[in-house]
Amino acid sequence: MKNIVLIGFMGVGKGSIAREIVKKSSLIGLDTDDIIESMENRKIKTIFAEEGEDYFRTLERKVARWLQKEVEGTLISTGGGFFKVPNLKKIGTVVLLNAPFETIYNRILEHPDATKKLAKRPLFQDIERARALYEERLPLYLKAADIVIDVSDKDIPKIAKEILKKVK
Repeated sequence: MKNIVLIGFMGVGKGSIAREIVKKSSLIGLDTDDIIESMENRKIKTIFAEEGEDYFRTLERKVARWLQKEVEGTLISTGGGFFKVPNLKKIGTVVLLNAPFETIYNRILEHPDATKKLAKRPLFQDIERARALYEERLPLYLKAADIVIDVSDKDIPKIAKEILKKVK
């Protein structure tokens, strides 16, 4: 079975939706950011602060090569910039979780752990910079995706069900 690769802007809900898909299916779940943190034995925020974004993107490419060669039948949740890896389509069916920037930002702010959610997203520290990044990435996400799912006004179980239906 092919992998399902979830892409989308940071905070769109890739991790939460991935966990729901794993519950509803026979798929195993992996998160690329978790893999990178394990490889480096430090948090993404620390990697960005100490090494910079270029170093982090190198780690993403390393993980992408491993996923392509070694992983199948898996739900893969990715970091917001992972879609740029050159072998993305070779890893599996790419599903874009899409929502307007304001929807994503408001969901983060309304989360009970909002401070923690914002802190773990280094590129979200400057809201205008984050908005500009979203606008820059949106057409690239759309181009990279095999399937686009609008997550704006849907709950997580409904989104998971829609993804599983469209991928099969």
